[in-house]
Amino acid sequence: MHPHLLALWTTLKARWELLRQQPEAGYSTETVLVTALLVAAALVTIAIIIAKVTTKANGIEL
Repeated sequence: MHPHLLALWTTLKARWELLRQQPEAGYSTETVLVTALLVAAALVTIAIIIAKVTTKANGIEL
């Protein structure tokens, strides 16, 4: 196995073991990730709405 992959694997195993010993430790990370995904989804939704409204407004003939 490549030395960098071995180091990565060892680090991941060690962190996984720490999380298994303290199950509540990963809760805040999960909350931050879910919140970030919800914010990203909201921004995409707002961008789509703005694009549609702008297109509709530009289509109005005065």
